[in-house]
This record gives sequence, structure tokens and C-alpha cells, in this order.
Amino acid sequence: MDKRLQHIASEMERTHIADYVDLLNRPIKLIWRNLLAGSARGVGIAIGFTFFAATILYVLRILGALNLPIIGDYIADIVRIVQIQLEGKTY
Repeated sequence: MDKRLQHIASEMERTHIADYVDLLNRPIKLIWRNLLAGSARGVGIAIGFTFFAATILYVLRILGALNLPIIGDYIADIVRIVQIQLEGKTY
């Protein structure tokens, strides 16, 4: 029985259950950590989306330069609209 109890205690230490219970007893600390985590996640998503959009626009610009019959005009319109929006002019 003692060996089993020591095993349970070591497993609880490994999972840091005491830290979790301490965090639940301090709601301000929990709110602060969640606020920081949410802000970091939002900044990461914004940076990732910016990189993704810039890559897509770069590829579209290259495809537009190839003068493909139907697709080229459509891509050129998209690139033109995005450039106008980036310059702050109305469409």
C-alpha cells in the first residue's frame, strides 16, 4: 500500500497538479496568464496571416506577369485592387 501511495504521489508531482490547484485558487493570476496567452496568439496569427498574404500576392504578381489569357487579367485586377487599397485610395 505504501509503495502504491508513493507511486501516486510521484505521478501527481510529475503532472504539477499542485501548481494547477494554486493557479485555480488565484483567479487574478489565471486571468493575467490567459490575457497574455491570448495576446500572444493574436499577434502570432496576425504575423502569420501577413506573411501568407504577402506570399500569395507575390505569386499572383508573378502569374500576372506571364500574360496568361484569362487568368492573367483576373490576377492583374486582384493585384491592382490590393495595391490601391494599400495606398489608401478608395476603389
